[in-house]
Amino acid sequence: MQTEHLDSFGHVNNIIYLQWMQDVAWAHSAALGLDFTAYQKLDAAMVARHHEMTYLASCFTGDQLLLKTWLTETDGFNLYRQYEFIRLQDKKLVFEAKTHWVCIRLSSGRPIRMPPEFKKAYIVL
Repeated sequence: MQTEHLDSFGHVNNIIYLQWMQDVAWAHSAALGLDFTAYQKLDAAMVARHHEMTYLASCFTGDQLLLKTWLTETDGFNLYRQYEFIRLQDKKLVFEAKTHWVCIRLSSGRPIRMPPEFKKAYIVL
């Protein structure tokens, strides 16, 4: 945690958790072979439709977090992802969240069915 992550109360600002959700989702997607360049090539992307976030404990400067994400459901159009952030010092779950993603055509912004490359990569285990 860095000081620029803190809010006026001295703990990590709520918006930073959303940024970390995005960062870990992109890292996971890229590890599956679907980075932004792949999205552009396929003219398709997953975009957030709904976030549900629960803050369970405050985090402060110097805290180290383990950010976890995994896919929970997909139907070829929608994708659901969960997150857990765990403070390493005491193994405490400090944050959990869910995101509902929808597949769109990048060039138009309109919803589409996932291309085969998405269905192959975004598998729920």
